[in-house]
Amino acid sequence: MTQTRALPLALIQLEVPPPAVVAQIGEQPAWFIDALALQPADYVIVRPHLGDALPAFDSISGAILSGSWAMVTDHAEWSERTAAWIRAALEAELPLLGVCYGHQLMAYALGGKVADNPNGWERGLKALTRHPQAENDPWLGALPDDFEAWLSHRQSVITPPAQAQVLASSEQDGCQILRYSAQALSVQFHPEFSRNIMLACLPAGESDDGSELVGEDWARELLRSFWQQTRPQPRVQAQGA
Repeated sequence: MTQTRALPLALIQLEVPPPAVVAQIGEQPAWFIDALALQPADYVIVRPHLGDALPAFDSISGAILSGSWAMVTDHAEWSERTAAWIRAALEAELPLLGVCYGHQLMAYALGGKVADNPNGWERGLKALTRHPQAENDPWLGALPDDFEAWLSHRQSVITPPAQAQVLASSEQDGCQILRYSAQALSVQFHPEFSRNIMLACLPAGESDDGSELVGEDWARELLRSFWQQTRPQPRVQAQGA
């Protein structure tokens, strides 16, 4: 068997955390790098908010769109530019995973509506329910019907794009996982988070409620499933070749 060359995964960082958060745990790409144990050759970091060009589709294996302290409804230039890139990436069948802000930006880019969640902030370790139609999803089939994940968001996808499938929900948010195509999915929760990251992201003066993830981290498993989808598969060499 021969192994095809692996292109890097694009970690698309959408704005920067507050300085106090950066001082404790770094910026968003570091959280994904740690969660997936990525090596330097495995990824490239793209920062549209600093003027970076979005990557050519033939130069990367897929992309993760990060969370952010910004709001999709602010329609910042870098955000709108990334939304246009998302639409083109979907047409090009590039593997995409949107996380929190990235989830909302994907939904917005593809025709959905994003706004302040009428149920208020959703923050901390929360229970999520997988919908029955997710059973045969290649990235979600292993998920139990109920699982926990870390969340921290004020805005939500209020109306999903017409073509999107809603595959999970929580008590406060009906669009926790959206599937757009065979290659593109987004999640409102943070599969890259640990309890330490969640604590660092709490607003000043807000104390931890003692939440602790017990059992398997299914959100992290979903993140790993996406990463594996972007890796080249070994090719069987024909006899005599």
